[in-house]
Amino acid sequence: MHRAVNVPPSPTSVPAAARVIHPDTHVGQVSLIVSDLPRVTAFYEQVLGLSSVAEDDGRVLLRVGDGPTLVELRGDSGAPARDSRAPGLFHLALLMPDRKQLAMALARLAANRWPLDGASDHLVSEALYLSDPENNGIEIYGDRPRAEWPEQDGSLAMATLPLDLENLLAELGDASSVEPGAPAGTRMGHVHLKVSDLDRAEDFYVGVLGFEVTVRRYPGALFVSAGGYHHHLGLNTWHSAESPPASPGTAGLHSFEVVLPGGDELEKVLARVRESGLETEPEAGGQLVHDPFGNGVLLRADRAVADRAA
Repeated sequence: MHRAVNVPPSPTSVPAAARVIHPDTHVGQVSLIVSDLPRVTAFYEQVLGLSSVAEDDGRVLLRVGDGPTLVELRGDSGAPARDSRAPGLFHLALLMPDRKQLAMALARLAANRWPLDGASDHLVSEALYLSDPENNGIEIYGDRPRAEWPEQDGSLAMATLPLDLENLLAELGDASSVEPGAPAGTRMGHVHLKVSDLDRAEDFYVGVLGFEVTVRRYPGALFVSAGGYHHHLGLNTWHSAESPPASPGTAGLHSFEVVLPGGDELEKVLARVRESGLETEPEAGGQLVHDPFGNGVLLRADRAVADRAA
């Protein structure tokens, strides 16, 4: 159930270091409720180059080859459209393995005549922005080497500058064809959310879950991560300040995964969640909790780590 939750600050009796999420934590699958499942599935297959697997319960799982699921589509023809001012997904962000593959993603968009919403140089990364057929935001991006990430006054610096698309496409050299499929190594790099209040968002994502703030200067936004990455989560109030949560079952974001490197690390986070008085419910091998704005966060352990330990 999606509902607003007042999240208290994390308990001061717990040492600050113990409240920091494990540095190997990452984001995983993003689950969307869509009203036109065939149309949206075709977009992710043809325009983004993902392969699909239809489940018996009607869900569609989108991935690269036999890799982990990146996007899950939950079809509901009766799902009402979400108010653009409501909290929810700002964009999911697919990370390309290198700059040449980011260029190929741009060429794939052009070959499918799919429009860009924008293209930006963020200093730490280069990004292409678009929307799927139901206006779920998508970023396709490539990271610059971590040693090149700039700092300002001792903290990470990010900006939004125009991206030189011709320079990016030059990475393809004399390539005469567009690769139809997304490359191996494509993964969910981060998730950017619309929230109603940045202080309450920080109380939950930093104070309870344990992410660390990386960028606070960006107007109307906050960026947090695990292990010093530029951001695993973006949080903004640009269009959603003071807006109530969307109604349950509304089209758009159902949930996204926060993947911990093992059961012990998952239990540490779940303990903080319970200490804060928040309810969880089992789902898909993890525990689902909602942030103060109704966004679903599925906390689970990394299955690959568990398999290696077995």
